[in-house]
Amino acid sequence: MRKKNISRRQFLGQASCAAIGSTAFLSTALNLGMINTAAARPHILSNGNDYKAMVCILLAGGADSFNMLVPTSSADYTEYAAVRGDLALPYDMGNPAQNQILDLNGTDVLGKTYGVHQGMGAIRDLYNEGNLAFLSNIGTLVEPIVDVDDLYGSGKQIPLGLYSHADQIMQWQTSVPQNRTAVGVGGRMADMLKDMCGLDAVSMNISLDGKNRFQAGNSVIEFSIPNNATPDNLGFEAPPSWWPSQGYLAQTRNQAVNNLVEDVYSNIFQNTYGSLTRQTVESIELFRSALARKTDIPVNFSDARLSQDLRMMADVISVNKHLGNQRQIFFTTFGGWDHHDEVLDNQGRMLPILSNAMNEFQQAMNHLGLQNDVVTFTISDFSRTLTSNGNGSDHAWGGNSMIMGGGIDGGKIYGNYPILNLNESLNVDERGRFIPTTSVDEFYAELALWFGASPNDLSYILPNIGNFYSYSPSTPPIGMFL
Repeated sequence: MRKKNISRRQFLGQASCAAIGSTAFLSTALNLGMINTAAARPHILSNGNDYKAMVCILLAGGADSFNMLVPTSSADYTEYAAVRGDLALPYDMGNPAQNQILDLNGTDVLGKTYGVHQGMGAIRDLYNEGNLAFLSNIGTLVEPIVDVDDLYGSGKQIPLGLYSHADQIMQWQTSVPQNRTAVGVGGRMADMLKDMCGLDAVSMNISLDGKNRFQAGNSVIEFSIPNNATPDNLGFEAPPSWWPSQGYLAQTRNQAVNNLVEDVYSNIFQNTYGSLTRQTVESIELFRSALARKTDIPVNFSDARLSQDLRMMADVISVNKHLGNQRQIFFTTFGGWDHHDEVLDNQGRMLPILSNAMNEFQQAMNHLGLQNDVVTFTISDFSRTLTSNGNGSDHAWGGNSMIMGGGIDGGKIYGNYPILNLNESLNVDERGRFIPTTSVDEFYAELALWFGASPNDLSYILPNIGNFYSYSPSTPPIGMFL
């Protein structure tokens, strides 16, 4: 295999690594509201109780996912340990007490075995029970790239700003790597499926992390809530205790609010703002009423923010019938994965938080009887270099993600786990950066079809999907679902 002698600086230049900030959105009132102006095509439901939800967990910063899923077959582990150096997790089949890798059941299609970081015990159990799977060497692509010669010699399009946090974190959420767009995959799914929201008041897109690209559509935006939301702390701040609930002062307050949201303003911005404020008030009231009916879920969620975000999602899912939503998309961020230093220490602290939170959430779905109707998945900016920079790892490309629940065919590794060797044909440079072999588009297409999108919707939801997949009822994009 002939490698191209090209420096990282040169490659970044060819990749147009100019970062761009997030597109500005209206905030405050819009952050709690939603806009539903475009008519979506009707979708035929199998029955009136056809409910599905997806939960996106963004591991912001670029998680070093080749220490999350590790090859344990003898020759493959030897290569892993050699290239990772001081970042390698110890594993010795003859001395299990010293291992920092937990074995996964079974093998991949090539007969190879794998394990997970020792802090991911709950993930190991979910995988071995068939409730979780991995997607290996997945990443942002405009079109398929088969190897480094194809990358450098064929004129193939590559993602804008490759290795740039701002660009790659955006592209994982929009799945349009050749453009910087404000519309995300979850938003476009909601555009197509919003007719499944019967009451049409609270968005099917619920965010536990404020505004985000993933849930922003052309006609739908997210409904943002805190993870401590209750019927009593949502909406406008309550008046002081001495303020009467009836009488002249109460009438004055109510009239002032009504005037604010009901006036027809001559200024188009003021008129739009008033309309959105009115929608926001209506959405909050409906949401408060529904949340008051939440199911008591006997799962002990930890105090970690991610666990509390997922607990809040479970509460909202439990009242989906009261919200009138047969489809819901949830989003949250678990940040802090940009480990240019102290990779092992940071992973030892953070991976148990991720593992436990996902397990707690799956337990909650089991209690609600929705374990096959809610799918949870992780995304991240990119993976990280195989080689060490001295005590950490740097920005790379293809990596490993997880998918849980939703009736998946779990206990498997989908995609192609790369040979962790610097001479591998997918390796871009001397640091161990791999060209993805599974595209983000293929992953999202499978989710969209499971979620109820029509095959005809895929080209809107994923503008590049035609480069990777042509719909066939007998051949799914990846084949993750039973």
